[in-house]
Amino acid sequence: MNTNSISNAISNTVFLKTVNADSKGEDTKTFAGFLSEALAKTNNMILEAENISDEFAAGQIEDIHKVLIAIEKADIALQFTLQVRNKILDAYNEIMRMQI
Repeated sequence: MNTNSISNAISNTVFLKTVNADSKGEDTKTFAGFLSEALAKTNNMILEAENISDEFAAGQIEDIHKVLIAIEKADIALQFTLQVRNKILDAYNEIMRMQI
C-alpha cells in the first residue's frame, strides 16, 4: 500500500476539513480546531490574570482573593496545556519511531 496515499487521506479527512455533523449545517471541529480553541482560552485566562494583577497593583481592586483565584486559574490552565503538549509530542515521537 502506498504511504503517500494514506498520509494524503489522513490529511484531507482529519486536519484540513470540517465535516458536516448533520443536515442542519452544524460543523464538527477537527483536532486542530479544538487545540487552537483551547490555546486561545488559556491565553485569555493568562491575560485576564495579568489585567487583574495590574488593577490590584494600581489600587482599583481591593479583593486579593479575586486576584489570587484568577492567577491560580491561569496557572492551572497553563500547566494543563503544557501536559497536553507533552503528550502530543510523545505520541508524535512514538509514531515517528514506527517502522513501516
